[in-house]
Amino acid sequence: MDVKAFLIDEESTMIEAMELLDKVAKKVLFVVKDNRFVAAITDGDIRRWILKKGHLDAKVKDIANYKPKFLYEEKKLKAKEYMRKNSIEALPILNREKDIVSVVLWNDEEITPERKMQVPVVIMAGGLGTRLYPYTKILPKPLIPIGEIPIIEHIINRFNIYGNKRFFLIVNHKKNMIKAYFNEIERSYDVQYADEELPLGTGGGLSLLKGKINSTFILTNCDILIEEDYEKIYSYHKEEGNLITMVCSLKKVKIPYGVIEINESGKIEKMKEKPEFSFFTNTGMYVVEPKIIEELESNTSIGFPDIIEKYKQAGEKIGVYPISENAWLDMGQIDEMEKMRRRLELDAK
Repeated sequence: MDVKAFLIDEESTMIEAMELLDKVAKKVLFVVKDNRFVAAITDGDIRRWILKKGHLDAKVKDIANYKPKFLYEEKKLKAKEYMRKNSIEALPILNREKDIVSVVLWNDEEITPERKMQVPVVIMAGGLGTRLYPYTKILPKPLIPIGEIPIIEHIINRFNIYGNKRFFLIVNHKKNMIKAYFNEIERSYDVQYADEELPLGTGGGLSLLKGKINSTFILTNCDILIEEDYEKIYSYHKEEGNLITMVCSLKKVKIPYGVIEINESGKIEKMKEKPEFSFFTNTGMYVVEPKIIEELESNTSIGFPDIIEKYKQAGEKIGVYPISENAWLDMGQIDEMEKMRRRLELDAK
């Protein structure tokens, strides 16, 4: 069952609402106006209307509750407690734009929209992870746990929500541990591996996928989580006709000192007390056309930013998809890893 099965337009009739309630076999529907969630209507609301008003030609907007119960995505794990407290059997889960992203039912079932993105995802999982030493002395970076599962499984699970089922892992350091992990867990997606014999950088490893990917794909590092709508990122890339779209995060950095600018004569030109700078930075996630793989030299080490610069100089269209600072979680260094862990634990509460 899809989320759409629970939706009814506010201009629909009461009879149509009754028929839909029977069809979904639940006691609540979610009312939309111009495709936006605005209200809820239950079998009890209809029953009370009939008993009070008597006539059957009412519209949904005459009966619905325009102060409905709901939770935002980040509070979803509290749904059961919230439903018990408010005596409701189905609860819409909204994103920050107030679109319904799923419906949680009393029996713990979660109804989500059917996602059909189905874009290959390449994960660079072969690095030594030297910045995360001593963790990476024991485990490869992709298997470092963030909560109850490793970072790479968090990444894959998030893509899987959007319908992505094909994952290509470029592996090197402690690669057999990574393969063993995915052989042991239950999963609803396919994982293939490209073995680096020598380190090929964040771009060179893509040459190992020649003949395996012939469509637009997503490339991501194995130490980041992007909390954005991946369908929107992909759609933007296709609409713009980009060869590569780089996902970039806004960053604000406050200098904890007074900054002095000196002129050519050695005198103070300007003084700024603890200035704050804003800029966009590369998150390590990209949407990429297959031409990149086809034209790479085999077994040649190169960073993906160098690949971008090469095509930019050649006049190819390189785009940027901006996201907020809070939408980018990075565990490339130990202090950042702890921030990610705390953030994910907080979101789970």
